[in-house]
Amino acid sequence: MNANLQLKTLQDAFAYFADRQNCVDYVVSMRWPDGKVACPTCGSEAVTWIPTRFLYQCKGKHPKRQFSVKVGTLMEDSPIALGKWLLVGWMLGSCRNGISSYEVARTIGITQKSAWFMLHRLREGMHDGMGKLSGVCEADETYIGGKIKNKHTKARKQGQQKDKIAVLGVVERGGRVMAQVVPTTKKENVHALLEASVEQGATVYTDDYPIYDKLPSLGFTHEVINHTQDRFARGSVSTNRIENFWSCLKRTIGGTYVSVSPAHLNSYVTEQAFRFNLREGFTEQQRGIVLLNGIQGKRLTYKQLTARTK
Repeated sequence: MNANLQLKTLQDAFAYFADRQNCVDYVVSMRWPDGKVACPTCGSEAVTWIPTRFLYQCKGKHPKRQFSVKVGTLMEDSPIALGKWLLVGWMLGSCRNGISSYEVARTIGITQKSAWFMLHRLREGMHDGMGKLSGVCEADETYIGGKIKNKHTKARKQGQQKDKIAVLGVVERGGRVMAQVVPTTKKENVHALLEASVEQGATVYTDDYPIYDKLPSLGFTHEVINHTQDRFARGSVSTNRIENFWSCLKRTIGGTYVSVSPAHLNSYVTEQAFRFNLREGFTEQQRGIVLLNGIQGKRLTYKQLTARTK
């Protein structure tokens, strides 16, 4: 791939990924930066290129000697053209509020069902494996679901959080955010996520919800902001940054995806966290590169995806 390549607009991405050889070169440059393509079956670098079929062939004697650049990624076994995969990955990384499966289906000419499956596979590559948060962090919880005013009168009496899905998040001041769906907002769930996401010794700002009362016993310095008394901030103590993330998440779900199954909600939370973490200092092309690197060595079949709902 050309080191000076700049895909600044959707039109640029369309034009570049329309060429099949450009697509192969793009993936090769991401998966094998040194240019030495390795066989995904045996790991040998003794491979040859078959230009008439756009495949590589390993010189070793074993099954599956011929392979495409999709093999060993979330794109494996997909009949959808490589150029369409790369274009959708670019779109998903660049659209600030996400992109719906219906829009993808209309744009690249596939069915909505295929587009939905495609987007979920790309979201699997968005998981952050960069270690724990540190320094000053803000933690908070939110609930995703229908508005209380739209519910039946009987359901309204059961409370604002009835039948909603709880999401817990932690954001590092000036850094990344980690968020995920939790079964409940009981202390054991909250404490387990905080211990897994934040380094001991970090300072954690929260609101006055009682589930955070025991954070000092976990090795954190804990500061509380009471929104009733202190409104939005008390000096540097606030949860405004994590509240901003919740705002972005809910705008994306309500405005782009409209209706999200509880079984798949965590994938949409992961997508928004990925986009939030790369919001500064990254171009659309660079976000696409990070996404493409994340889909290597992973697999998600349609059966596995639909099994989450069951």
